[in-house]
Amino acid sequence: MNNFEGFIKTVHVNGNLSIVDIEVTSDILMKAIIIDTPETASYLKSNANVSILFKETEVIIGLGDQSGNSLQNKIPAIITCVEIGNLLCKLDLKSDAGVFTAIISAAAAAALNLKVEDEVTAMIKLNEVMLRSL
Repeated sequence: MNNFEGFIKTVHVNGNLSIVDIEVTSDILMKAIIIDTPETASYLKSNANVSILFKETEVIIGLGDQSGNSLQNKIPAIITCVEIGNLLCKLDLKSDAGVFTAIISAAAAAALNLKVEDEVTAMIKLNEVMLRSL
């Protein structure tokens, strides 16, 4: 499980759902959709410190400009290690947010010709991000 730390900037509520904006660094803002509200989860408040968790298999890797998609969690990163197996590929990534891992298909890694020191954008859907109070 990948883990970053940050603090809650804002919480947008509609019914029993909240979209939470989390500042990881001054340049990296992540979002999570939570089935909770500040009334039902006391940690959902501005400036609260949280851990941001997401599975390695939920990371999407893109090359070049990624402005033309709907994914809101975009983390610029550099590949530090590529381990290609028969079916899957493990990528170790370094970013301003920290070090993390992505697992993608070996076919996708080959199609993108991924290698160490490539600059990529790691993307995570906001419904795949979990929060934990610190």
